[in-house]
Amino acid sequence: MSQTKRDQVVSHLRYLRLELREMHQGIQQDGLYPEPGEVRGVLAQMEALLDLLEGGSKLKSSADLV
Repeated sequence: MSQTKRDQVVSHLRYLRLELREMHQGIQQDGLYPEPGEVRGVLAQMEALLDLLEGGSKLKSSADLV
């Protein structure tokens, strides 16, 4: 894995960890669940990270995006 790709992966993982930590704290402290859009956003970012790791050349069907 090239250094640039590695840096992108590290950056994505740090951001995702922060987002998930904030969601978890909201649930624990306030009992508030995240908005569905927030969860979808994190899932989309995780999919983008997976695509980056796999090469990103796959096409996704519309069913995969929902």
